[in-house]
Amino acid sequence: QVQLVESGGDLVQPGGSLRLSCAASGIIFSRYAMAWYRQAPGNERELVARITSGGATTYPDSVKGRFTISRDNAKNTVYLQMNVLKPEDTAVYYCNANRLVDYWGQGTQVTVSS
Repeated sequence: QVQLVESGGDLVQPGGSLRLSCAASGIIFSRYAMAWYRQAPGNERELVARITSGGATTYPDSVKGRFTISRDNAKNTVYLQMNVLKPEDTAVYYCNANRLVDYWGQGTQVTVSS
């Protein structure tokens, strides 16, 4: 049974930082591309960051330079370091594992507000 469990979501002030974690089980983690998506109320789910099995990363312009995705294959965990957070970063953040099929976590809430 595949499980992706996110943690680290919180309420943070604008300009602050958070680190999200996603622990995976039930898959050969090192073979999967991992990604973070987010979905704000009324919006479609959008890609935030992606890291391939080989470690190549991709970011949309909206988070480039502020967010960093990384992975620890020994711990079956992917991270999202988020810096200089803005109110528009407020959303539920989802972990995704992809290798021909997609697996999703339950999501963790990130709220950026003063």
